Order: sequence, then C-alpha cells, then structure tokens
Amino acid sequence: MNDWTRSLQRPEGASETEQSAADILRQAADTIERRGTERDQEGGERSMGRAVRAFWALYGEAILARGYMTDTEGWEFMSLLKKARGASGAYQPDDYLDDTSYCALAAEAAASENADPTNGYRDQSQ
Repeated sequence: MNDWTRSLQRPEGASETEQSAADILRQAADTIERRGTERDQEGGERSMGRAVRAFWALYGEAILARGYMTDTEGWEFMSLLKKARGASGAYQPDDYLDDTSYCALAAEAAASENADPTNGYRDQSQ
C-alpha cells in the first residue's frame, strides 16, 4: 500500500456498514478500473463523449432554441449514455436493463409534456 493511502484506511473499530468518504472514493476508483476492463478500454469507462455528441446531434438545436432541456430529454440523454456504453466492450446486462428503464421514464415524461408542455420545464431556482 502506498504512503498516501494510509489516510484512506478505515479507522480501527469502524463498522463495516459505516462508509467514510475515503471508503466511497476507493470503491469509485475500483469501479472505474473494473468498468474499463469490462469495456476493453484503457483508462476506464469513457463513453460520455459519444453520448454527448449523439445527444446534441438529436436534440441540440431544439434545446438551444427553447433555452432549456425537458425532463424527456434528460431521460433520453441517460438512454444514449447506456447505448454508448453497450456499444463498447463485453455485454453487460445492466446496460440494457438501465436503458429500458430510461426509455420507459422518457415515454412517461413525454406523455406528460404532451398533455401540458410546461410539465417538462423545471424551475432550477427552487
């Protein structure tokens, strides 16, 4: 173990159910490395760029004209992120399960926005 990691060690007597910020950071680092291996990408999971480019190609003009993103577009972004992840590396059932969930949530939001177009706008000041 490197010297800098000593400060990240769980204090003696800490419960296994208690998670410190350092515990969470270690888990996050492990996850990034594992996802990179699962997706055959050096340096970890890096599908965000593809998802952002796809999203802006599909929705960017409307968002810029309107001045905000709708809830539907938020769910569509999450779906595109899962699609970008699913397109790289080995099959991960989680990608498809999450994508299906995001599509259902997008459909729900779209139906609500269709009934009342102001439903897709959330005042960010609140």
